[in-house]
Amino acid sequence: MNFETFTGPFVWKGDAVWNRPDACHYLSTSDISALRQALKREDLAGAAAHVIHPEVFQMPELDGVLGKARQELENGCGVFRLRNLDLCGLDVKAVERIFRLLTCQIGTPISQSASGETLFHVCDAGFPAGHSQARGPNTRQGLSFHTDRCDIIAFACVRQALAGGENLLVSAAALHNHLLQERPDLLRQLYQPFIWKRHNIDTGNQRPWCELPIFAPWKGKFMGNIMRVLIERGHQLPNIPNLTVLQREALDTLESLARRPEFHTRFLQQPGDLLFVNNLLVWHSREPFQDAAEPDRKRLLLRIWLATAFSRELDPIYAGLYGHSQAGILRGGIHPPNPA
Repeated sequence: MNFETFTGPFVWKGDAVWNRPDACHYLSTSDISALRQALKREDLAGAAAHVIHPEVFQMPELDGVLGKARQELENGCGVFRLRNLDLCGLDVKAVERIFRLLTCQIGTPISQSASGETLFHVCDAGFPAGHSQARGPNTRQGLSFHTDRCDIIAFACVRQALAGGENLLVSAAALHNHLLQERPDLLRQLYQPFIWKRHNIDTGNQRPWCELPIFAPWKGKFMGNIMRVLIERGHQLPNIPNLTVLQREALDTLESLARRPEFHTRFLQQPGDLLFVNNLLVWHSREPFQDAAEPDRKRLLLRIWLATAFSRELDPIYAGLYGHSQAGILRGGIHPPNPA
């Protein structure tokens, strides 16, 4: 198997990602005013976030910016930050509606739970270790570099933690290229399928695992996905071989590289900041955090998974995770349980 060295704006290291002029936009006073005015519309004022659709909301003031965001996410560095949303006087429900208004201009929200919820609260839910409903996003623990099952993942910060909780992003292609130069033997392992156990809430599938590689470029375009915890669980299933020494070294080396300061960008998402990440190009992580005791001061981020009309075609093997591999269609998310 011959490997390619990838080039392009999606190959970046460290804070160099923010040197791109279209990777970040600060909302102006007029932008914020227009968003607040939208909340007063009769058809939006009382709407829950899950019933707001892009066809009922147009915002010419941000058309150009959101068009640049779509371009940057798919054909640029794979990251876009929309900053400076003034949250003063807005309750969480209002922030949810604004978040949905903006994300619906990027893509279509998809399910994040077995019940079909499209907006998720990233906060410490207080589950004890090992609880069946515990997921990384609803704990205070740090997370390894990973991807979620969507084209674009979007976060909106409502409240930050007392301490910690920094965001980390890394270019998967930069890691790929480094391994090609330094450890092609490990890169070869990452092109081979691993067993991924499906999450315990993802019950709408024929079998509780799927078989996927970490890197799977397709038709000249880069693609990389990883969820180490699901791979570890997958290779512990009955009748599934354990991870080999070389497979484990490849996964460990990948995480170690991503943790090196020269590879990742590290920042603290501030209240009013929105972050969009192309899940197929950029991997994300989070540092552990210390939370406030009062419920209304606890760290809270909103999360939406998006399928986009501008997405790339995937290797057909990824239909096992995303449901489909074709470009520009509704794919990804948590599949609801099969009907009885």
